[in-house]
Amino acid sequence: MIDLSVQLGRLTLKNPVLTASGTFGYVREMAGFARIDRIGGVIPKTVTMKPRAGNPTPRTVETPSGLLNAIGLDNDGLDYFLREHLPYLRTVGTAIIVNIAGETEDQFVEMAEIVGGEPGVTAIELNLSCPNVSHGLDLGIDPRVIERLVARVRRACPLPVIAKLTPNVTSVVAIAKGAAAGGADAVSLINTLLGMAIDWKRRRPILANDVGGLSGPAIKPIALRMTWDVARTLPDLPVIAIGGISSADDALEFLVAGARAIQVGTATFADPSAAERIVDEIPQKLAESNIPSLAAIVGSLKSNKTPK
Repeated sequence: MIDLSVQLGRLTLKNPVLTASGTFGYVREMAGFARIDRIGGVIPKTVTMKPRAGNPTPRTVETPSGLLNAIGLDNDGLDYFLREHLPYLRTVGTAIIVNIAGETEDQFVEMAEIVGGEPGVTAIELNLSCPNVSHGLDLGIDPRVIERLVARVRRACPLPVIAKLTPNVTSVVAIAKGAAAGGADAVSLINTLLGMAIDWKRRRPILANDVGGLSGPAIKPIALRMTWDVARTLPDLPVIAIGGISSADDALEFLVAGARAIQVGTATFADPSAAERIVDEIPQKLAESNIPSLAAIVGSLKSNKTPK
């Protein structure tokens, strides 16, 4: 048996496959489609302090090899999540990572402190990168703000802290450095890229929000490059990769590029069991290539520019 366990700072996972926030509901909805306890961890959809109605419809549109969404963090708020969803999540048999989004630094810290006091939560993921809400990117584009926020959250919350980073910046490495300096246990990247779809006959954008976040296979090459950039620049900072992962081969590409874990997102809409399937396929792929452990491939990518 190949050991699939991974260590991400203070966070230990039984395998490197997570579900991405916003694509797996509150997990209860997916229980009939996948064995949740087989997955390394689940990340329910983002929770905000107060309920949010989200953006007007239409909120999603398919594009070539991708999906544009402008959901706008539609959710029932933190109190409802703790009362109605967390009791069920405690029973699913795997790591529970709660994704939170605050409108201000103080609100992030307050939410982290509240969630950190709840039993059954394994870690928190800070949503610093949603492109479809007001203030959604303000906190995620300045390395100094990221550093300060992560440091404050660490002081307020005993749980491992994951910073989810936006790709909609000049240098994701600079943002990752800020998260590392603040004490993040890991960073997850990339979140969606800002994009647009147009109905030329109506002379209107298709999304009611005009623009949305692009996910799916279309962004995988960008996500691979950003994963590699961050992992080789900050080798001590664990990277959880996201972006167009729908197979074990996709996952292994990101691990070779330096990620230590991955999140399955948009693929779940087409195949709700995608994350579980990838967990099953990774050991098979490693065995076929006579690779003895997951650790043997992480960060093993060699640049073609490196002398042989």
